[in-house]
Formats: sequence, structure tokens, C-alpha cells
Amino acid sequence: MTEGGSIMTLTYYGSLRVIPRYNIMGVAKAALEASVRYLAYDLGKNNIRVNAISAGPLKTLASRGISGFGDMLKEQAERAPLKRNVDVNEVATTAVFLASDAGSGITGETLYVDCGYNIMGV
Repeated sequence: MTEGGSIMTLTYYGSLRVIPRYNIMGVAKAALEASVRYLAYDLGKNNIRVNAISAGPLKTLASRGISGFGDMLKEQAERAPLKRNVDVNEVATTAVFLASDAGSGITGETLYVDCGYNIMGV
């Protein structure tokens, strides 16, 4: 990346709040998000941007290992302002945006692509 670039990772809301059954992954995601901020600082001088995308729950191979995942999907859709779950294509287009010149002024951030779930209180 001698001419700058963009690095991205995926994270999850369980880094900030307790999500039952997410367990140690919440701690791992919190460390990942802190690493994003520190890397953004360290790599900024090389015009390299580092960001995280916090997607809502997605049906993936990894999510199949979380007991009660179907309940998580249902609760998310009920509580999110958009009243649905996020689609994998929405996460992908956010990544494209961050990698493009349109996201050239964004670094060290965690962008939520979760149909607004993260803004909700009780």
C-alpha cells in the first residue's frame, strides 16, 4: 500500500453491549475495534484508512455456531427502526463505499449497518 489504501474489518454490536450467548466474541470484537482506531492513527501518515463495519446479525457459517441465533434475528427485526434485518448486500455496498474515494475522509470509525438497531435503548 505504497500509495495509500483502505483496510476494513467486520465487527458486531456485541463489542459494546452484552449479547447473551455471544460471550468471548464480544471481548474479541471490542479489542478489534480498539485496534482499528490505533491502526488508523499509525497508518494515517501513509494515507491508509482503517475502518470497521458493524453489521447486524447475518446468516453466515460463523453465526450458525451461536445458539439461539434465530431468536437474535427475530429480536433484531422487531426492535430495529427499519423493522427488518440487514442484507449482506447492504454490508457489501458499505464496504465498497469505504474503499472508494467517496469514503476518503473516513478513518478509525465503526460504521453500523444494522437497520438502526444500535440506536435503540430499551
